[in-house]
Amino acid sequence: MSSHQPTIVFLHGFAESRAIWTEFIRAFPAGYQLFTLDLLGHGDNISDGSDYSMEAQARYVAEQLRQQNVEQALLVGHSMGGYVALAVAEQIPDTVAGLVLFHSTALPDTDEKKANRDKNKDFVLRHGVGKFMDSFIRPLFAPANRERLAAQQAFLEAIGRDTPETTVLGGLEAMKNRPDRTHVLREARFPVLFIGGKDDVAVAVESLLPQLALPAESYALLLSNVGHLGYFEEPERTRHALLAFAEAIYGMTGR
Repeated sequence: MSSHQPTIVFLHGFAESRAIWTEFIRAFPAGYQLFTLDLLGHGDNISDGSDYSMEAQARYVAEQLRQQNVEQALLVGHSMGGYVALAVAEQIPDTVAGLVLFHSTALPDTDEKKANRDKNKDFVLRHGVGKFMDSFIRPLFAPANRERLAAQQAFLEAIGRDTPETTVLGGLEAMKNRPDRTHVLREARFPVLFIGGKDDVAVAVESLLPQLALPAESYALLLSNVGHLGYFEEPERTRHALLAFAEAIYGMTGR
């Protein structure tokens, strides 16, 4: 990879893989260098590691960028991928040209959310990852999209079922224990784009509104009839917003 070409790095969410971005980035202009990767324990990146913390994931991302000679990149993080991107920005802020929190947040889990993480862990231990995915994915789509996007739901469920139990349990625990990173937004020397869904049950759009005021430069796309999976639910509008954001950062046109 070239360190000089404008680079966008895509980080997937919990129990997902780099495959979620395949269709979303297909129409991106050729002038961008696009980098997708499987986070620790996900997709093809299965190892014996036991640290699935956001900090460990961020160190892994930073090492991949170093290996590819990427000096600066726009980070796009979906859900847990946004938590990782914030940790990257905390660890190596000069590497970040911009940040997209795609259905993600800098806030830590609430007590209620932490309790739900523990319930999910107990369910996985009792019934397995497959049964967990049977009920976990569908509510992430807005009600208006669940029948229309049945194939995409099945696609995500298949990725989830292929995720090792140790990764699922470790990921739930790591998300539960992640710290408040609103200071990363307050201290950001790069612009931030928030993409939120008004029907998102995982990251309530109301929780994003106070965060918009924290960075020196921030933008937002908040969509009705979209849940937690805007890259499937509204691919054209979310792609357009992301490309406009990238163009503002890199000064590129749609070439």
